[in-house]
Amino acid sequence: MREFSGKRYWLVGGSAGLGKALAHKLARVGAKVVISARSEDDLKAAVAEIGPNASYVTMDVSDAEDVARAVDEVGEIDGYVHLAGVYWPMAAQEWDVEKATAMVDINFTGMVRVLGHVVAPMVARDEGHIVITSSLTGFRGLPGSIGYTASKAAAMSLAECMECDLRKTGVDVQVANPGFIKTQLTDKNEFNMPFIMEPDEAAEIMFQHMQSSGFKRSFPTQFSLLFRGSQFLPDWLYFRMFGK
Repeated sequence: MREFSGKRYWLVGGSAGLGKALAHKLARVGAKVVISARSEDDLKAAVAEIGPNASYVTMDVSDAEDVARAVDEVGEIDGYVHLAGVYWPMAAQEWDVEKATAMVDINFTGMVRVLGHVVAPMVARDEGHIVITSSLTGFRGLPGSIGYTASKAAAMSLAECMECDLRKTGVDVQVANPGFIKTQLTDKNEFNMPFIMEPDEAAEIMFQHMQSSGFKRSFPTQFSLLFRGSQFLPDWLYFRMFGK
């Protein structure tokens, strides 16, 4: 079991939804949590709700200078959890350049910007814990998901690359792949969302994963079997089943 008491964890995307729920759980077991997002009002409200073990630093992951400023303000950390993300349903036929680029930039490139500052100090100390939030959508391409699914596939791949490099060091890397979670993002969907979870339910599973030594956790388990199993389908069958 990983020890969280007294450790400093930085949760980027921690002002609402899954991030805020996970911050609550970490704070309850004695971790000092720093949450970041763009809205200072949302961060202040979340910190007041989480309690004395929480603090905040505003940050826009799409702005390299703001990321560098926030990293300096946060200081040394024991753990980093990336949860920031944006989403708009989008098919290739309705490609919106601005929104598609924002999904890739915030969901993936923004994470790379922050990790560019976070990884090196952990490697130098040979100690640290990095948790990347991908998604079940990252296992294979899906209809109506230009931008979001690609960014989550990239996040999953990055976590695997980091694990290859760091698995024999003191820096632990994990990736969590949740399904549908009831948030402002999924409220945009007009289709049925099987096994949709409340943020606190998803945060409990993610927290259990963070306590373990496992690398990857995909959940809910039953729903994840569809996505993980799809990797073994031949292309012609997969696209016949899931393509429009």
